[in-house]
Amino acid sequence: MLRNGLALVLGLALGMAVNMALITLNTSVLFPLPPGWSMENPEQMNAYVASLPAAAFIVVLAAHLGQAFVGAWVAARIAEAPMLLAMVIGVLSLAGGILSAISIDGPAWLMIEMPLYLVVAWLGGRLAMGQRSR
Repeated sequence: MLRNGLALVLGLALGMAVNMALITLNTSVLFPLPPGWSMENPEQMNAYVASLPAAAFIVVLAAHLGQAFVGAWVAARIAEAPMLLAMVIGVLSLAGGILSAISIDGPAWLMIEMPLYLVVAWLGGRLAMGQRSR
């Protein structure tokens, strides 16, 4: 039980670290926020998002799905119930994606990521399980 809790916490933490690293790369290096703008201000954030090219959303897609994949992989490598924990990470990542979609006006095509959270979490869990059996 303790091992599963640790797996969940580490999976979430490392998955979120991947997400934030890619989002920071996107908003600081590739497509910098205008000076003085804050990601915490909804009006500024939506104006910034509206100005972005499609390539910026590919990075966002990679960040979100990377969170689910890496988090699921880490959790499955550690957990006593690897696929269960991998899918819990997938569901929690999906919940975060839904909240993000509600609060930020991104392009409609970005909604393709919603079912993919669970797919990549499953893939991360399967990969980890294969590596555990070696």
